[in-house]
Amino acid sequence: MLLIECPWCGPRAEIEFTCGGEADIARPLDTDKLTDEEWGDYLFMRHNPRGVHKEQWLHTQGCRRWFKATRDTVTYEIQSYETFGAANVANETQGSKQGSTQR
Repeated sequence: MLLIECPWCGPRAEIEFTCGGEADIARPLDTDKLTDEEWGDYLFMRHNPRGVHKEQWLHTQGCRRWFKATRDTVTYEIQSYETFGAANVANETQGSKQGSTQR
């Protein structure tokens, strides 16, 4: 089981969280002018990279706050955590110490 460190609650089991998918997706500015295809691409088309990328996570069974995690999709190792609009709140993880929080 993956150990995820909520920036507010600390380390918790993966079952307490919901993955919200790829992070840092910019919403189109003028959505009224988008074609159906362009709107569909924004809503549904996501990258699925092999390797390190940022994801948004919700602590569903905890504080119910959203945060970002930088995770390797090959090893599942979470390398860092950050809150939205804030600096990185946890640096690289090592082995079973997944995400020591720096506050």
